Amino acid sequence: MTNSPATIPPSHEAARPSNFLRQIIEHDLSVGTYATRKWVGTPGDATHQNTGSADPAKVRLRFPPEPNGYLHIGHAKSICINFGLAKEYGGVCHMRFDDTNPEKEDTEYVNSILDAVKWLGFGWEFNNTQHLYQASDYFEYMYSAATALIKAGCAYVDEQTPEQMRLNRGDFGSPGINSPFRSQSADQNLKRFNEMRSGLLPDASAVLRAKIDMAHPNINMRDPVIYRIRHVTHHHTGNKWCIYPMYTFAHPIEDALEQITHSICTLEFEDQRPFYDWLLQRLIEAGMFQSPPPRQYEFARLNLTYVLTSKRKLKQLVDEKRVNGWDDPRMPTIAGLRRRGYTPESLQLFAERIGVTKSDSWIDYSTLEIALRDDLDPKAARASVVLDPLKLRITNWDSLMGEGHLEPCKAPVHPHQPERGLRNFKMGSEVWIERADYQDTPVKGFFRLFPGNKVRLKYGFVIECTGCVKNSDGEITEVLATLIPNTKSGTPGSDSVKVKGVITWVGVHEALSIEVRLYERLFTEAHPDAGGRDPLSCLNPNSLRIIKGFSEPDLIKSGSDEKFQFERHGYFAADRVDHCVNSPVFNKITGLKDQWNN
Repeated sequence: MTNSPATIPPSHEAARPSNFLRQIIEHDLSVGTYATRKWVGTPGDATHQNTGSADPAKVRLRFPPEPNGYLHIGHAKSICINFGLAKEYGGVCHMRFDDTNPEKEDTEYVNSILDAVKWLGFGWEFNNTQHLYQASDYFEYMYSAATALIKAGCAYVDEQTPEQMRLNRGDFGSPGINSPFRSQSADQNLKRFNEMRSGLLPDASAVLRAKIDMAHPNINMRDPVIYRIRHVTHHHTGNKWCIYPMYTFAHPIEDALEQITHSICTLEFEDQRPFYDWLLQRLIEAGMFQSPPPRQYEFARLNLTYVLTSKRKLKQLVDEKRVNGWDDPRMPTIAGLRRRGYTPESLQLFAERIGVTKSDSWIDYSTLEIALRDDLDPKAARASVVLDPLKLRITNWDSLMGEGHLEPCKAPVHPHQPERGLRNFKMGSEVWIERADYQDTPVKGFFRLFPGNKVRLKYGFVIECTGCVKNSDGEITEVLATLIPNTKSGTPGSDSVKVKGVITWVGVHEALSIEVRLYERLFTEAHPDAGGRDPLSCLNPNSLRIIKGFSEPDLIKSGSDEKFQFERHGYFAADRVDHCVNSPVFNKITGLKDQWNN
């Protein structure tokens, strides 16, 4: 495993714009803000780190998801920012699980997160060390930190009911009221806190609170809760603990133990930054950590139209079977995007293009699809595929070409990369065409098949349509045409007959039957949960259509997760779960152009 992202084309690499995070890091490096840090090789407090030597990493960042669901497109942005900046500035990004909420966490989510980060092209190895951590490994440190706060008179055990605490907290217009437990002695608080840890108190009967200021204008600073009682089994520590730190308490301690320099998170944590700074300063005063401490910086989270990025709401879609699991290709999870056919490079390119700002804004989904097309176009092999098959019979084929003759045809694997070679297939008297390529009575501007019109079968011959065959219900079952000799593509005189229409086809005799899953946006509204709306009310009933089509024979050689441009139709990928040689399955990734932009 390396600390290198998947390759972005050089033009994008060179075009990286400055942003406020790059400016902060560059300033800290220029003035040596963290130049005196030491690193002993593992996380630890000041006593531990002081035994080490100068930190070989110029910066240390972290990506700290809670393992309570699968990562989504918003996390992909954060991954690219944190791991990307660490690599860019000669440092390391720690992979850390903030597993302080045992009721919602699971090893399934842990494994899915690690898989997602690695698939995106990032790793957590630096200087021959794997920087993979979890908050639960630091519970003993956190308990010591809480004890240090109690001894310093900066924390107390509160045994008010949750309702009393809520009422006494005040609001934006009025100060809070001190808890009757706030004046307890340090010894009383230490004794009670130890009883909390020992399991002598039931859930919700007591909490540990930081003692700051119940009249503080920032409500988050009004004696916030830092520990609560939960008699539940933790997926990593089992039943060793029955008290668990709050995220806002655990997060800065984890950063300090890991010698993080720049703690980058999204804007919803901006109001928590004063407590982050307050806590680390108190622990520096207590001798647990050294100065300067890590600093927290916030950026605007990703708001993408037609997408939900609430793990709770995404879990609801999975639990209620509105989708087929976390990796359903309609889901905005990294697992879903990967299965649909998105590439790591396209997500990195998207993250770089939308940039990093301090202001919330909405990004149109088409921006993501443009990045995807820009990445896929030079990579995806081309293929001839018919998705709505209608048989075309060339009535004079046998007389001109010989009965049963199959004419070899060829086409480039990629039109702009001749070194990738050719695709080979054959034309016979019967081919599959798209049903939409024939009209009995053509509308204005229709240049494809209708009686009397000539078109080119792409990479093959020019034909002239003579009519069609219909069943008793009036449905067209077959299109009829005649071959015009000496018009085969790539042969002398092939352009002697001028046509306005060119259509794709697949020979009936060698067509590969494939299942094609046509995916569209999961929601019909750009903001599915706007104004408190239930997003389930705007689920797109046509977000998935499964059809049977035909492709050229070489497509059977495709491997799982391989990408193609189905000519005329868009970009498709072999489904990495269901695709196999005997039962080919392809997912539509995106069209050749934006089909949603009004």
